[in-house]
Amino acid sequence: QVQLVESGGGSVQPGGSLRLSCAASGFTFSSYVMSWYRQAPGKERELVAGITSAGGSRNYADSVKGRFTIYRDNAKNTLYLQMNSLKPEDTAVYYCNARRVRVDYWGQGNQVNVSS
Repeated sequence: QVQLVESGGGSVQPGGSLRLSCAASGFTFSSYVMSWYRQAPGKERELVAGITSAGGSRNYADSVKGRFTIYRDNAKNTLYLQMNSLKPEDTAVYYCNARRVRVDYWGQGNQVNVSS
């Protein structure tokens, strides 16, 4: 059974930091491109960051470049998103995604609130 279980969300003040984790099971994690997406109220889901299967290449949305870092530990089957200098506009539900050819897996989502 495929599972992507996110954790680490919560509430933080502007300028603060959070680290999201996504624990994967039920598939060969190291063979999948992994990504973080987010969806704010009333907006479409958007790509935040992605990382290739071996971790050699990463890409980021312009809005988070220089503030967020995506990384993975294939030995632990876990994906991470380190979020620094958080802004109110980063408030959203964050989703973990695993993708390979015609296969797409999603986590249940994890709420991040940035407010003073």
